[in-house]
Amino acid sequence: MKDMTTGPVRGHVLSMMAFMLFGMVLQTLYALIDIYWVGQLGKEAVAAVALASNLMFLVLALSQSLAVGAVALISQAFGRKDEATVQRLFNQSQSLSALAALLFLLIGWLGKASYAQQLASDAQTARLAVDFLNWFIPAQALLFLMTGLGAALRGTGNMKPGLIVQTASVLVNMALAPILILGWGTGQALGVAGAGLATFIATLFAVVGLSLYLARAGTYLRVDFAQWRPDWATWRRMLSIGLPSGTEFLLVSVILALVYVVIRPFGAEAQAGFGIGMRILQAGFMPAVAISFAVAAVAGQNLGAGLGERVRQSFSEAARLAIGFMLIFTVLCQFAAGSLVAVFSDDPAVVHVGSDYLRVISWSCVASGLVMAATGLFQGLGNTLPSLLASASRLLTFVLPVLWLSQQQAFALHQVWWLSTSSVFLQMLLALLLLRREFARRLPT
Repeated sequence: MKDMTTGPVRGHVLSMMAFMLFGMVLQTLYALIDIYWVGQLGKEAVAAVALASNLMFLVLALSQSLAVGAVALISQAFGRKDEATVQRLFNQSQSLSALAALLFLLIGWLGKASYAQQLASDAQTARLAVDFLNWFIPAQALLFLMTGLGAALRGTGNMKPGLIVQTASVLVNMALAPILILGWGTGQALGVAGAGLATFIATLFAVVGLSLYLARAGTYLRVDFAQWRPDWATWRRMLSIGLPSGTEFLLVSVILALVYVVIRPFGAEAQAGFGIGMRILQAGFMPAVAISFAVAAVAGQNLGAGLGERVRQSFSEAARLAIGFMLIFTVLCQFAAGSLVAVFSDDPAVVHVGSDYLRVISWSCVASGLVMAATGLFQGLGNTLPSLLASASRLLTFVLPVLWLSQQQAFALHQVWWLSTSSVFLQMLLALLLLRREFARRLPT
């Protein structure tokens, strides 16, 4: 447990960010490890794993719909020192997460073949994508449980247990990936299916580890199955806060799927280059995402304690940190994009697409960092609708223009990257304006 209603706000944001960032580094290693070893199998395999992994954004959308509401309500109750409410909210969030995991597993399993066929540029890529999804879909279902447990711990400022099990699970994945993908030591190479299986085993390890920790006597958050019976009012409160945030992640998933569709005529090398570029971009965004998650808990506890000025200060600190980290990543992409992409593929066409994507899109990294800082504040305040409105603006500023351009004879990949960059700046302006309005409404001076 960590009480963040006293002491320096910057210190709380930094300490929470450090825990979140380390955990995200570990999580990103899942993706980078898979794409590195799969890269040994050829561009079709890379494209298959990249487009199949786009389901992670759908899972993020759905799981965040549950987690964001849990963090907001638990952190506010913790700030009020209301332990009974914290316990009830924790158990309700776990029952909701379990239900969502089962539904995702069923729907994902039934729709995996259709998903792969719609997005893949050729039959071989589609077949490989299904091989990967056979194990990746169950792994993603487990992430609902993982996210639910982690959200409750984050709301109380207790990040250490999650960090320990994440570290262990990544080590498991690192050990299993070359064995299962390439058949090291066994002679039984499973290819892309091995990548999915490694992820499943590692994720299962993490969920079991966290569950065992919470089952111990003396932990602040206690599993009580008697409190798992659905409390519809509580579920509505969680979802009213979480659904807008989840819809934001869903919009990201839709936009990425759209990009895969419109660049499909350029071949597997274009999809592979974009997929690798996206993985690198996700890695570079980790500090800003960690800041967003961290500041949500800090702002939520201080809002619950009635400390409005500390809530405002939490955004100022988060914004400064996000700008600094994103500037560093922008410079890296401008001068070393080709080298970064070449780590994952030696195909010149793939490297060209991926490096071009990174050089253009990196100009919007600072704007994206500020968007994420604002998103964290909206979550802590318990009103995520303004953040959704800012994200939805990209439907007008990116989706519609790129659909029109894709029908033109002179359509080029470069145009997609520049349109995306421009739309992020407009999203940033809208998010900051809406946050200023929310501060005026919720935190009167």
